Amino acid sequence: MSFATMRNRRANGLSFHSCDMLAAVDSDRIAALFEPFLGGEAASPQLIAQVQVYLDLLLRWNARTNLTGVRDPEQIVTRHFGESLFAARVLRDAGALAASDPTLADVGSGPGFPGIPIGLLAPELSLTLIESQNKKTSFLREVIRTLGLDRAEVFNGRAENWNYTAGIVTLRAVEKFETVLPIAASLVAPGGTLCLLIAASQLAAAQRSLGSQWRLNVPALIPETLGRIICMGSYAI
Repeated sequence: MSFATMRNRRANGLSFHSCDMLAAVDSDRIAALFEPFLGGEAASPQLIAQVQVYLDLLLRWNARTNLTGVRDPEQIVTRHFGESLFAARVLRDAGALAASDPTLADVGSGPGFPGIPIGLLAPELSLTLIESQNKKTSFLREVIRTLGLDRAEVFNGRAENWNYTAGIVTLRAVEKFETVLPIAASLVAPGGTLCLLIAASQLAAAQRSLGSQWRLNVPALIPETLGRIICMGSYAI
């Protein structure tokens, strides 16, 4: 089944007043931290403003409920936002975002990585964040509401119970990776792309878990990391 029931609306810009929020990391610093992940492209002022608000929300929520073990704001910018934006670049350069109505499902989205930053860089995406933990889905809905992401929605449940497929399915930092991976792969639409954000040491296990019917591309090393990669795969027809 496709995204036939998903909303077909575009975000109309930011729906918040960023001046009312004290940024944890200033805009110039965020732009500098993003440079290795964007391959020389300059982050737009709108993207940086969105990231500042998202980061401030994450820090505020994380103080009372554990959304991420990374506490330092600059490390969050690089390890979560930077890695996610690098994935968006890899997907774009591979043509995975070139569909007339691209769709992405982020399995085990947690606090929204990599799904939401990919959606910020590619606002044409119809985005579904799949997350089973209630505290995290509450946070995801707050981010979507605050940033005015009209093409994003949250599925509060397990991936195997989401009865749709997407042109792109992302998977990053989930427990029981080898168990969840085939489930995530089953959500990829025909001709679609599976995008894994994993450690290089997990690559062999990923191929073993997916089986010979899946073809994994040569991975891209994520900048500023020790052996983390983006690996895209497609179903071998």
